[in-house]
Amino acid sequence: MNPFQKNESKDTLFLPVSTEEVPPQSSNFPKKLSPKICGSNYPLSIVFIVVNEFCERFSYYGMKAVLTVYFLYYLHWSEDTSTSVYHAFSSLCYFTPILGAVIADSWLGKFKVLSMVGLSLIALGTGGIKPCVAAFGGDQFEEKHAEERTRYFSVFYLSINAGSLISTFVTPMLRGDVQCFGKDCYALAFGVPGLLMLIALVVFAMGSKLYRKSPPEGNILNQVVKCIWFAISSRFKNHSGDNPKREHWLDWAAEKYPKQLIMDVKALTRVLFLYIPLPMFWALLDQQGSRWTLQATRMNGNLGFFVLQPDQIQVLSPSLIVIFIPLFDLVIYRLVSKCGINFTSLRKMAVGMILACLGFAVAAAVEIKINEMATCQPNSQEIFLQVLNLADDEIKVTVQGDENNTLLAESIKSFQNMPHYSKLHLKTKSQNFHFQLKYHNVSVYTEHSVEEKMWYTLIIREDGESISSMMVKDEENKTTDRMTAMRFVNTLHEEVNVSLGTDASLIVDEDYGVSAYRTVQRREYPVVHFRTKNEDFSLNLGLLDFGAAYLFVITNRTSQGPQAWKMEYIPANKMSVAWQLPQYALVTAGEVMFSVTGLEFSYSQAPSSMKSVLQAAWLLTIAFGNIIVIIVAQFSGLAQWAEFIFFSCLMLVVCLIFSIMGYYYVPLKPEDVQGSANKQTPQIQGNMINLETKKTRL
Repeated sequence: MNPFQKNESKDTLFLPVSTEEVPPQSSNFPKKLSPKICGSNYPLSIVFIVVNEFCERFSYYGMKAVLTVYFLYYLHWSEDTSTSVYHAFSSLCYFTPILGAVIADSWLGKFKVLSMVGLSLIALGTGGIKPCVAAFGGDQFEEKHAEERTRYFSVFYLSINAGSLISTFVTPMLRGDVQCFGKDCYALAFGVPGLLMLIALVVFAMGSKLYRKSPPEGNILNQVVKCIWFAISSRFKNHSGDNPKREHWLDWAAEKYPKQLIMDVKALTRVLFLYIPLPMFWALLDQQGSRWTLQATRMNGNLGFFVLQPDQIQVLSPSLIVIFIPLFDLVIYRLVSKCGINFTSLRKMAVGMILACLGFAVAAAVEIKINEMATCQPNSQEIFLQVLNLADDEIKVTVQGDENNTLLAESIKSFQNMPHYSKLHLKTKSQNFHFQLKYHNVSVYTEHSVEEKMWYTLIIREDGESISSMMVKDEENKTTDRMTAMRFVNTLHEEVNVSLGTDASLIVDEDYGVSAYRTVQRREYPVVHFRTKNEDFSLNLGLLDFGAAYLFVITNRTSQGPQAWKMEYIPANKMSVAWQLPQYALVTAGEVMFSVTGLEFSYSQAPSSMKSVLQAAWLLTIAFGNIIVIIVAQFSGLAQWAEFIFFSCLMLVVCLIFSIMGYYYVPLKPEDVQGSANKQTPQIQGNMINLETKKTRL
């Protein structure tokens, strides 16, 4: 489209011709007025936008809530890999808004992208929706209702977290409390959010006739990039002192681009420069779904009145946001204002960063306490050994090394619950241990080979009038200590089939056969079915608690029939998940001050032609924040508590940098940008100069 309209008047001497397409000047917003809500200044159209955002965020956060647990327990990835893939997905979701913003501002407009692209294609949906929906809601307000528009962003963010609150609570229940094919029902956990996306599409389309739809204004992002590049090139080409200095480096683009575009790009670049430190905040905030969820797997989720799954703890964040947003808007901000403090947007964001910094310091303290209460792991040239006496009387056990030095000597009663493993030191990576077992008046000598960094159980059993032993490697302990684990020893003379309520059965061989480990949900198991060749029976296994490992010995030593003797040899997680509440409260308060304020700030500081572009740039900072987490998780090699401290310190440094940048930033009002552009004459466009028109006889 040629930016110049042909003037047929004979009063014009020159008809300038442009060889360069430029975006049209910002036109007046469509005059369509939406009906108001109950006589207020809030357009009725935002109801559909807010409900749409609720459903869309339900879908997004519902899926993300179970993602880390899905990677860890279903796909059996490591914690670092699960964390990296989780944040890689989050990063991709916040990179695609750049594509959505270009399409929205340049081609289809916000309304069509939001309905046609964003909600139709789930894979690219976030890219289509995120840069448009917040700005599209802001477009529904007239400029004279700026205060209501500011409140709208709080309501908008409230709807996001209301959807997140319900989804992060419900989807883990769909995963863990419903069984699909004998396992956790991930199909249902992912399917319900998909259904909510369909509902979001329907709700959004219902309000179509009420929306104020700003038309797309050309390939604005392309023009921005070209304008910046031309200004930089011109500046370096004309670096000699012969050319007069210009007030701003972007003024070097005046020979080719209109002043309005240059003024808009100036406003855009000033805000983008301010965005540089922001990814660090998102690097901390988004770890609620990865590192903090993994931390919750090592804690006890029993709250007395309710048992929280590890991935359900994320419900704290949206729950607190629903409380904090009205608390901050209606109470805290007003009190601060009455105290005479000018609490600007940038100051709110800086305080939000400090709160996130404190939240991670608390998370580090919780992690240290968890490690203190957790079962230690054997180091190099060490093993952990426990002795299980299944004979009918007390046995004295003596363990000797290669040089006949005594490493362990203790008396163990029949079916005695061992309180802990014993740590034994090796001289090499593998070593033979000699065992002396005294039973009644009989001494039995045996030898077993062990390897460093392993867990072992020495099972002693009756063998006629004597006893014998077998060494069982418990290496699975290292990977099952974050779930409830169990294994069985079968003292019966026939094979036992154990049904734990799933399609897959656990088979235990006869005559002291030892089963593999099986991980199960934390709950009471009052009736567990056992089946042998000749009979079926049920046993009460009791409560299997978080993080514990249990050994069940199936015996038939009484007239009451088969029994299951229970031993907890790895203790349950003792630290309550409620201790995560302070860190969630701090980071969530920081999110309310940082994210809600940042949304409104991004909209208010964006030129009218670049609302979606700046929203996409805001979301891009989230993408880079997730990349920071991936880099640290893959390459730092830090212990988890040290990693939390590292992020906390980084956040503090970035907050100081952001505060200095914000101190020198002068917020611009949209009318200031427009007014400055209107005063510029003459204009230079394309390859011709648009001269002031004068009446001239031909």
